[in-house]
Amino acid sequence: MPSGSWAGRPPGVPGAVPPPSVPLSFLAAASFGLVACGVAWVWVRAAAAADPNSDPAIAAVHFGVLAALTMGVLGATHQFTPVITGRPLRSVRVARATFLVWLATSWLLPLGVGFEQTAVTAASGGLAVVGLVLLAWNLAGPLSVRGKGTPVAALRLALAGAAATTLLGATFVGDRQGHWFVLSAHVDLAMGVVGLFAWLGVTYVGVAQKLWPMFMLAHVPGRHHSGTLAVWATWLGAAVLAGGLAHGAPVADWAGAAVLGAGLGAHLVSLWAHLRHRRRKTDLHVAFVVTAGAWLVVAAGLAVTGTLVLPHHHHEGVALVAAAMVAGGGWLLEALVGHAHKVVPFVVWSLLRSHGTPSGPSGKPLMFADLYHHGWAAATYGIVTAGIGALCAGIGTSSAPVIAAGGMLLALAGVVAAANLSVRPLRQLTAVRSGTAPGPRATAHPPEPAERRV
Repeated sequence: MPSGSWAGRPPGVPGAVPPPSVPLSFLAAASFGLVACGVAWVWVRAAAAADPNSDPAIAAVHFGVLAALTMGVLGATHQFTPVITGRPLRSVRVARATFLVWLATSWLLPLGVGFEQTAVTAASGGLAVVGLVLLAWNLAGPLSVRGKGTPVAALRLALAGAAATTLLGATFVGDRQGHWFVLSAHVDLAMGVVGLFAWLGVTYVGVAQKLWPMFMLAHVPGRHHSGTLAVWATWLGAAVLAGGLAHGAPVADWAGAAVLGAGLGAHLVSLWAHLRHRRRKTDLHVAFVVTAGAWLVVAAGLAVTGTLVLPHHHHEGVALVAAAMVAGGGWLLEALVGHAHKVVPFVVWSLLRSHGTPSGPSGKPLMFADLYHHGWAAATYGIVTAGIGALCAGIGTSSAPVIAAGGMLLALAGVVAAANLSVRPLRQLTAVRSGTAPGPRATAHPPEPAERRV
């Protein structure tokens, strides 16, 4: 048994997947990160309204990008890289070490920036480099597979984007520590573009090509190249745009933005194709992914408007560009929360089955739908969508009360999602261990969940 796979998996679960505790630890940390992000925006509302580039605002941004988005995407990466490639991680122990290192990084960096503790910020930069090395080593084995198409190419590109983001972050930390480098005012924005699109965004764009057919039961006929175009154009556009921002090159800025826009547009075309050919009726998952796509359109509109306004009204232009970045983060957050309501039940279902749980609370065969409350899931959708919208509006209009409202909603979304996705599985697991779980009802032909067969 390879050291990076799960020895106790039940029948039907791919042999290369890691133990459920690996992805679930990252996803649990992401929910706490979202709560911290929301609280941080409430705390820094006045400073963020006055200057979106202020240290308090940057700290709140890093709670969102690192503690919420990055931890969630890392959890998905550790789960789906082995599934997509058919090869296990090199080591589960290294995966757990990666979790601890990135968890420390995602909290120390924003705290260090927000409270102006340069030593803490410097430590977080060093930890980020260690976390990158661990991540790259562990994923290099499965990602060396050949012939697996666009999703694997996307994960390779995302790993390169992770390296670029981490090294830019280390440069940023070094400059704050000792002013070693001459950095322009746009380096922070360049790092944000690389992290948001060339790392986290490309990961989602590529993995979605596997998730959408599975969760929507969609088969797009013929050779549809929009997914491939989305991956490559998003990564290349983000790289060129970030280079232009870092070096103050307007031509590269506009060229990179155009290519990035083409890539994200192709991503939306691919989404539309999967929606058209889905065999599963419209559900909450569809609402999440469609709304996530809508945030991309909002981000593009705000970015163009902010760029045009910036030369004439500096503060208003900066606020609109910052709101565009928030909307871009909203694209990933909405998608992450939506897919978590599919991925977490799948992982937990496997865990419960490995503990000998054949039945749900009603005594019927255990289904994914038994593992969370659908009404609270719908509430989570409304809360997180409203939170993203309020934060965008607050940053864009420099309104401290609206920023605070957005922060409170995001914190509430993190609490509700975490509770909804954990209470029922924990109750079921406790019942199994205590011997009080209901047994299966006798049926001639017990139904098998459609998701299990995927």
